[in-house]
Amino acid sequence: MSTFRGSCHCGGVTFSLVSDIAELTTCDCSLCRQKNALMTKVHESALTVLSGEELLSVYEWNTHRAKHFFCSRCGIYTFHRKRAAPDHFGVNVFCLEDFDPASVPVRATEGIGMSVVDPNARSQWPGPREAG
Repeated sequence: MSTFRGSCHCGGVTFSLVSDIAELTTCDCSLCRQKNALMTKVHESALTVLSGEELLSVYEWNTHRAKHFFCSRCGIYTFHRKRAAPDHFGVNVFCLEDFDPASVPVRATEGIGMSVVDPNARSQWPGPREAG
């Protein structure tokens, strides 16, 4: 296992990640497309917030199952609790120190087709509609 340190842009939020990073993912959901996320998936036990937990803000939408964390000071997306695997985090690899994203294969994941259950969902939220 490798240990990585990560932080937001301003350094207010710092975290450690204990994981071997064998794959990176992109997601085509409306949120990940707009934040241009490149992530690694890790079990929740692999991620530890070292400082700045009080600076983390959370964005939830649609089912409110996924929790997208970002620094309230500089606005950088650091990680999110995954909707499809709530005991895992997707970690923004661009926040990791001394990590070369070009050294790991990238797999595109399909988030665009996840069900949208919010009755007031914006048209920008693609996916099958379900009664909420």
